[in-house]
Amino acid sequence: MHNTKIPFAAWFIAALCASTAAAQQSQPPAQPESDVITLDVVVTPKSGPPLSDLQEQDFTVRQDKEQCPITAFQAFRGSEAPVEIILVIDDVNTGLEHIAYERSEIDKFLKLDGGQLAHPVALAFLTDSGIKLQDTFTKDGNALASSLDQYTLSLHSILRSAGIYGAAERFEVSMKSLYELATHEASRPGRKLIVWLSPGWPLLSGPGVEEQLDNKQQQQIFSNAVQLSNLLRQGRITLYSIDPLGTADFGTRAFWWQDFAKGLSKPSQAAWGNLALQVLAVQSGGLVFTTGNDITGYLGRCLADAQAYYQLSFVPSLEHNKNDVYHRIEVHVDKPGVVARTRQGYYSAQ
Repeated sequence: MHNTKIPFAAWFIAALCASTAAAQQSQPPAQPESDVITLDVVVTPKSGPPLSDLQEQDFTVRQDKEQCPITAFQAFRGSEAPVEIILVIDDVNTGLEHIAYERSEIDKFLKLDGGQLAHPVALAFLTDSGIKLQDTFTKDGNALASSLDQYTLSLHSILRSAGIYGAAERFEVSMKSLYELATHEASRPGRKLIVWLSPGWPLLSGPGVEEQLDNKQQQQIFSNAVQLSNLLRQGRITLYSIDPLGTADFGTRAFWWQDFAKGLSKPSQAAWGNLALQVLAVQSGGLVFTTGNDITGYLGRCLADAQAYYQLSFVPSLEHNKNDVYHRIEVHVDKPGVVARTRQGYYSAQ
């Protein structure tokens, strides 16, 4: 039995490498690294909405444990904050049996408060043919709910039941669509929240799998992790992950991604788990919900991040200027019982 699994694992690894290489080649050249690093920081208590009354002197920024002076500070509050929000309905990885409930929960959320949204929102649909983003953003939740109701899901050519071959195809469609959507949003001004409703794309990770990765494959994974991190940071994009399967997906899958949440420092550490949706979300400063079915409530918690946040800038140390070196970021707030959430780190570029 063990010997029959190896060829499939090897094929899947090769297919994933080909997919990430194709996605990477389709992206525009990386922009030159700025001397200034800008962060969007949300500060939350143990319960309740984000705090909106903090001052610059309340914050401390550290890069690789070294304190960095804050060179610019701005607080954003309420509906005037320059934020756009995209809700991604992932039909590729969720499965038709769960889409109906997911859509009813999104509909419920969009109609809260009479359908008056605090910030502009657009819907995006991930299908077998790729990502489809609405043309306009709107604060009219009722109009969005009507648009969601009118959208008809197409028949699947990639099935969740198709086994490892279908999994590789779903991974390819998902990764290319994430690159495409992030690239599109990075060209727009202001801050962007992308809330991806999905259990995540298939990834072959675990004991005996990472051992099959050669140096070239690990370098490919590392290069994709670097490029995605840079794209999300430079575009001021925060990614969020809501698993619509909820309790139906509860188990090892709900927590396995946490083993990869720490930033990837070098190619020799690379594994497919480093490209998981949940990992990318946490590293960007977003939230991950994997163990419940309250999609409406989870959407509210994600979008609350747009109600109050702080934009901080600092100049990194000149000695940290080697290409693709990972630098860990920590933001602390001089207030008891609160947590500052932002991206976990960034990669330097020459």
